[in-house]
This record gives sequence, C-alpha cells and structure tokens, in this order.
Amino acid sequence: MFSTEKYTALVKSKAQAFGFDYCGIAQARQLDEDARRLEAWLNKGLHGKMQYMENYFDLRIDPSKLVPGAKSVITLLKNYYPHEQAPEGHGISKYAWGQDYHTVIKQHLKNMITELQEDIGQFNGRGFVDSAPVLERTWAQRSGLGWIGKNGNLITKGSGSFFFIATLIVDVDLAYDDPFAKDYCGSCRRCIDACPTQAILPDKTINGSQCISYFTIELKDELIPGEMQGKFGNWMFGCDTCQDVCPWNRFSKPHAEQGFTPIPEVLNFTSKDWEVLSEEAFRKIFKHSPLSRSKYKGIQRNLKFLQG
Repeated sequence: MFSTEKYTALVKSKAQAFGFDYCGIAQARQLDEDARRLEAWLNKGLHGKMQYMENYFDLRIDPSKLVPGAKSVITLLKNYYPHEQAPEGHGISKYAWGQDYHTVIKQHLKNMITELQEDIGQFNGRGFVDSAPVLERTWAQRSGLGWIGKNGNLITKGSGSFFFIATLIVDVDLAYDDPFAKDYCGSCRRCIDACPTQAILPDKTINGSQCISYFTIELKDELIPGEMQGKFGNWMFGCDTCQDVCPWNRFSKPHAEQGFTPIPEVLNFTSKDWEVLSEEAFRKIFKHSPLSRSKYKGIQRNLKFLQG
C-alpha cells in the first residue's frame, strides 16, 4: 500500500521524467488574500480590455471549484530559455520562438496524469497551462519554487524566470513543500526602471493595460494608442525587457524541450520579410506558433505601428 510520501516521490519522479525542471506541492485551499488583491486590481481597471480576467473569479481563488474534493496543487516549471541568440532588431518574446507551449505542455500533463493513475489508481485531477482561471504564480510560491518579483514574474533563485508554469490539481493527499518565504529582489529596481511603458509599479503591481505584451498580443483594437508611439523599441510580439534586465536571469540555462526549438522564420525573417508576408503564408508557417494568437492582422498592425 502506498503512503503519502511514496505518492509524493512518484509525482516528483514523473515530473522529472516528463521534462519539467521543478516540481512543488501545496495544500489545496482557498486563496483569500489573493482574492482581495485580484479584486482590487480589477477594480482599478489595470487589466485594460482583458475582460476574461473578470470571469470565473471564484474558480481562480478556490481549487475545489475546479476539481471537487481537491487536496493538492502540484506546480510544475518548464524552462524555455533558448540556445539561440536573437538577431539585432528582433522583436519576438522568447516564449514564442517555438511551438505553442500550451500544446506541448498539455500533452506532457495528460501523459503524466495517465501514468500516475496507473500507479496510484483512479483519482480526480486536472492540468492547467496558462489558459484557465488558476493563480499559478501564487501556487508556485506556496509550493516553495520561488518568489514573485517586482516584475510580476515567478523567479527561481537558481535559474531565473524564463519558465512556463503548469498546474495539476488533484484529490490526492500528498506531502506539502514549505512556501518560499523570502524575497530576493531587495532594493533592485532594474525591471521598474527599464520598462519602456512604465507598466511596473513600485508596489509589485503590474499595470497590465500599459504592458507592451498587452498592446501587441491582447489588445484586439484596429489601432494601438498613439501615445505609445516610440515606446516599443522593436517589440512586435510580447516583450522580454523586464526579464532580460533581471540579475537573476544570469543563471538561465538553455532548455531541453524539442518542441521549443525556434521556427526558422522567427529568427531569420527580416523586417522586409514580415512586411511582404502574405496571410496564407503566415497561417502556414505559424500554424502551431503562439504568434497565431495575434493573427496575421494583429502582426501587420504591430509592424505598422513600429514603423510609425
């Protein structure tokens, strides 16, 4: 008969086998403090036109609403820091260089759950990757994996912040890791000072409606507000500025995930190549890329905005 400790060791062993770099486990419970913080953030309108952030509020703060009888929240981190260097003038966030991470990681989670059920027996569990109402960074901190930095990203002390966060909520009792209690940002303000649009506020609050990623990915309007002109640098999809300047990312190491191998055009296209790219070619080349989220129309809008 398995014990809680053996179940936990099995979970962490499977996480490693499926290519996750870190695995931490927290007890499933309602996130009352986060509920207050999220409500205040929404009330201030800092989510801009991301209306989906207002949806499923109760699901975001209570894992038992997502998995009835939830007992454990397993947080998994997967490195996406690339081997390759971006060419000069390149303006695509590192997370979007390869295949869509949702697809890659969801398959790993699905297979991991299947294998765990073969060893543990049937249990209720669901896996989430950045597309469901889960406060994944909070659970990562509660699972002992790192702290939430001033730029809003989860930072691991040993490897920086270029990680995707996945969450498994299960109705199985496991041994829980101690929460990460310290904050190693200290008095550093590099991300705050470097943010081109002043989206990072001093009190660890992110004004999502001012972030370059918001304008280039989330905003579906035909035009980007004129007052942002000249502030985006070369960023046409996402932005890595706050991570690139973070001192903890000097510890970043290249990932080992085949699915994150850059699509050749992502690194090799010139500005001219992007300008003359047809919609048909865009759909074919970037069919499995995060860039498809902005669609051809959005990418063209962003390029025109950058060119003034």
